[in-house]
Formats: sequence, structure tokens, C-alpha cells
Amino acid sequence: MIARPMAPNLRDPTLRLIKASPEWRRELRAYARDYRKRGENMHAEILEDFEGFLDDLSVAEDEESLPPGVVSYSVYWLLREDGRIVGRSTLRHRLNEALLHEGGHIGYDVRPGERLKGYGARMLGLILEKARERGLRRILVTCDSDNIGSARIIHHNGGVLDSEVVSRQTGKKVSRYWIDLGPQEA
Repeated sequence: MIARPMAPNLRDPTLRLIKASPEWRRELRAYARDYRKRGENMHAEILEDFEGFLDDLSVAEDEESLPPGVVSYSVYWLLREDGRIVGRSTLRHRLNEALLHEGGHIGYDVRPGERLKGYGARMLGLILEKARERGLRRILVTCDSDNIGSARIIHHNGGVLDSEVVSRQTGKKVSRYWIDLGPQEA
């Protein structure tokens, strides 16, 4: 019998979201190298031009600095108490027509080697708090319809399946989920 790693406590206060900064260069580069080792072509910009990567993240938060049609967004990294970055999440500040079809408000990924440990569910919960802080009350999250793990993460965080569409980029089926964050506080 193969033992599964213990999932982190989903309310664990030692897991927190941070923004990329020079202070995290070493760990962010290790994160990106883990993807490269697995043959996943993600986060290459961290390895190739770290300063440019940080500049791009800064510009991405200001919609007026972006080309027309590009939605502003914030990127957060899930950090364990031991200083290991175990995931990344993107919060889009609004939806355009393309993101309403697929992509939604939030995207996330978990570091290879840290998957299937509960970090995705915790990270989505934390990024939903960031969305609430921005005044967003209804969040669209999408995933490939055959991505059972991501669907579970979304369900765990209150996602309700709205529809399935065909991706305009891949031709695959995409499931669209809405998460209600409740009324705005007074």
C-alpha cells in the first residue's frame, strides 16, 4: 500500500499568500526549475529575466498600463512556513468576453512534487479572500472538464457548475463554475 502525504490543514495560518519580490528570487527560481525538470513549460520568465518578470507583474496590476483588451491582474504565491513556495495564483480584476468564456477571474497551479496534498484548495480559498478585498462578489473559475482534481478544488471552495463550453484555444471541453462571495460588507 502506498501512503499518501498528509494534506495540510486547510485553515493552517502558516500558509500565506505573498507577492513576488527580489527577496524571493531564489525560491521562485527553484519553483520554476521544478516545472522545467518535469517538462512543463511554465514560469520560464522567472529563470530567463527575473527583473523583467517582476516589472511585468507590477505593470499587470494597472489596467491603464496594459494594451487595450488586456485585463489587469495580481499574482500571488502560496508560501509555507518553511519558506517553500508551493503554488501560484492569478486574480484577474474583472472579466472581458474572452475570460467570461474560459479563464475566469482566477487561475492557479501547484508546484510539481507538492500536488495532491491539499495546497490547491487552500490557495483558492486564500485568493478568494483577496477577491473579496477587491470588492468582487461573484467569481468565475474554469477548468478543463476532465481535470477532476481542479473540479474538486473548486467545489470545495463553493463553486457551482454553471455550464460547459468548448475552449476556443484547445478545442477541449471547459467547465465554468461560479463562486458567490456574499454581499459586500457595510
